[in-house]
Amino acid sequence: MRIALVALPLITAAMALAGVVGKEVQYTADSLTMKGYLAYDDALKDRRPGILVVHEWWGHNAYVRKRAEMLAGLGYVALAVDMYGDGKQASHPDDARKFATEAMSNMEVMKARFMAAMDVLKKDEHVDPSQIAAIGYCFGGGVALNMAREGADLKAVVSFHGSLSAQRPAEKGMVKAKILVCHGAEDKFASKDDIATFKSEMKNAGVDLKFVVYPGAVHAFTNPDATELGKKFNMPIAYNESADKKSWGEMQKFFKKVFKK
Repeated sequence: MRIALVALPLITAAMALAGVVGKEVQYTADSLTMKGYLAYDDALKDRRPGILVVHEWWGHNAYVRKRAEMLAGLGYVALAVDMYGDGKQASHPDDARKFATEAMSNMEVMKARFMAAMDVLKKDEHVDPSQIAAIGYCFGGGVALNMAREGADLKAVVSFHGSLSAQRPAEKGMVKAKILVCHGAEDKFASKDDIATFKSEMKNAGVDLKFVVYPGAVHAFTNPDATELGKKFNMPIAYNESADKKSWGEMQKFFKKVFKK
C-alpha cells in the first residue's frame, strides 16, 4: 500500500481549547486520496497515545473533527479518518447508506483504508506508536469494532451507538484491543438479539469487553445535530445530552486505565 502525506494547517473556532492545533492531512489508500484531520496539543512535548476517530455514515464532517479536537484537549493525538475517500460526505440518508454499505461490504477495502490512517497516525512525531486506540460513531463504531475483530494493533476501541454486526466474527486470541461499547437503550438499529449475539461473540473470543447502556437514549445520541436530522428524514435518531456526557466520561476513564495516564 502506498501512503503519501500532506499536512495543511487549519485554524478553526474550536481552537479555543488552549494549545490545540488542527490540520488537514491527505494520504492514500492504494490509489484513493483520503482527507483526514489531525488534532493535538502543541504545548505537550512528549509522545502520547494516538486515537483514530471514525465518522458516522454521513462521512468525514465537522462533527468528527470536533471529537478529534476534544480528544486533543485531553492530551491525546487524534486523527479523524476518512473512510469514503476524498472527504466525501452525504446530505441524505440514501447517499449515506450507499457510501457506508460500499465501505462495509468489502472487508479488504475497509481494512486498507483504516490501516492507511493508522500508519499516518503512528508516524506522527507527537505519537507513541505503541499506544494506539480507535473510537467510532454509528457506522464508525462498526468499523472500529470490525478492525478489532481483524486483529488490528489497537490497545482499545470505543464504539458510540455503533453497529454491532460482524463482517467476520472474532476468533479466540485474535482481538488485541480492550473494548468499550456505549449503547442507547432505545436504539432501534440494534435488536436484543443483536446485542446478545455480540456479547456471546466477544465472550467466546475472550475479549475484554465493557458494555454500557444509557436509559432513554436512541441511536446517534452523542450528536447534537441528530434530533433535527431525525425530524427531517423521519429517522429514529436524537441527541441525548445526559448520555452524551456520561459516555464521553466513560471513555475517558477507560482510556486512563488502558494507557495508565
